Amino acid sequence: MYDHIGLKVKDLDVAVRFYEAALSALGHVVGSREGSYAGIGPKDEPGLWLYRAQGATGPGVHVAFRAKDRAAVDLFHRSGLAAGGKDNGEPGLRADYSPTYYAAFLIDPDGNNVEAVCMAAK
Repeated sequence: MYDHIGLKVKDLDVAVRFYEAALSALGHVVGSREGSYAGIGPKDEPGLWLYRAQGATGPGVHVAFRAKDRAAVDLFHRSGLAAGGKDNGEPGLRADYSPTYYAAFLIDPDGNNVEAVCMAAK
């Protein structure tokens, strides 16, 4: 559906550390890194771009990443918390979304709501 997403961040090193830890559970890696930006995604396909911002970054956005299974959602949440994210919804079913919607939510160091979701029955 989308080609890539760009997020403005206050501290690129902090943001890369958070996303690298949280998204490794989903098979994502840092694929490109320069002084003012970094690209993260599947190997050789960075789709999330982090850009060092000048000044305020704004109210934040919501980004959801597909996970291959529920264990990856759980690992995303644990790893993201350990890397400085804040809990915004522990791993679990969200039956109000769908009977198989299993997700976890984190607030990244810049105030963005980041989600990992698995739609598989188990």
